[in-house]
Amino acid sequence: MEARAEREPLPSVLTVANVVYALHGFAIVVGIAGTATVIGSFLMSLPSIAAVILNYAKRSDARGTWVESHYRWQIRTFWFSIAWVLVASFLFVTVIGIPFAFAILAFVTIWLAYRIGKGWLRLRDGRRMYAD
Repeated sequence: MEARAEREPLPSVLTVANVVYALHGFAIVVGIAGTATVIGSFLMSLPSIAAVILNYAKRSDARGTWVESHYRWQIRTFWFSIAWVLVASFLFVTVIGIPFAFAILAFVTIWLAYRIGKGWLRLRDGRRMYAD
């Protein structure tokens, strides 16, 4: 299998990726320290919404670089979180599903911290996501 040639990312691409991880990380900390849940803070807070908008606005600048995988990782983290919260919300409608909904929400909380932490560390080390 032939390795594809990648160009070096612009400094602004790296800056935006770091800012997005920082905004998502801040939203998680607010959820832990505040009255909101981690998931609620991650999905509905201004920092996370700004992070997703930044991701989509600057994603084309990252194409063809190793940082592109981080943009994809960040965007998928946000959207998969929404999907799991929707599943948990559906389970809350039934009495039998409530314990499963709480389990899903607990899992997603841990999963969010893992995804943001792992991604940010790999970005700092100059490593792409999904490979190595």
